Amino acid sequence: MNRKAIRSVLLLILASALLSGCGSSPRPSEAAEAPAETAAPETTEAPTPTEEPAAEMPEAEEEPPEEPAAEDPQVMVVVFSGTGHTRRIAQVMAEGLGTELTEILPAEPNTEADLNYNDSSTRATVEQNDPAARPAIAGEIEGLEDCDVLFLGYPIWWGQEPRILDTFVETYDLTGITVAPFCTSGSSGIGASVRQLSELADGADWMEGRRFETDAPEEEISSWAAEMLAAAEG
Repeated sequence: MNRKAIRSVLLLILASALLSGCGSSPRPSEAAEAPAETAAPETTEAPTPTEEPAAEMPEAEEEPPEEPAAEDPQVMVVVFSGTGHTRRIAQVMAEGLGTELTEILPAEPNTEADLNYNDSSTRATVEQNDPAARPAIAGEIEGLEDCDVLFLGYPIWWGQEPRILDTFVETYDLTGITVAPFCTSGSSGIGASVRQLSELADGADWMEGRRFETDAPEEEISSWAAEMLAAAEG
């Protein structure tokens, strides 16, 4: 190959290389057209509402404890009756107060002859003339341990309570019991008997007693008992 031919080949190779290098570079227009990355829009967070502190509830005022209802007083009507007159008064009283009637009975029952006040040798007369006499009581008088108010009835014999009443108040403890005494008599009052019984039954609260006629109206009897009970409760 002559020198001219070699030169021609070299020029061809050089031209080919130049063309290859130009084809690999991007054109300016392509580079401009490449889309720019779109930045993600900034998210604006909504402000978190500030929670207001819960209002404090006022403390409930403590109610004072309820006081227990007062219980009704336990009432008893106890009677000694020789001929039945005082028993009638006591029975009316017990019915009006809504309670049972309890009788003081002598261990040795009295006969009609025993109660003959006109005979100085009769049992009742002999007992009344002896301040130390204590006729025995038959059985037991139950319920006094729970009693609050005691209506105590008896006849008046020779201006005094029958001696069996002395036996009763000395046998049973009446401490703390309110006693409302009542009696029947032909003329004598109740005062002396209440003084004597209250001395024998120290510790009981003795109310002013009441003498009833043997034929006293029921309304009068019930009214007095109700008044005494109200006074005892007050």
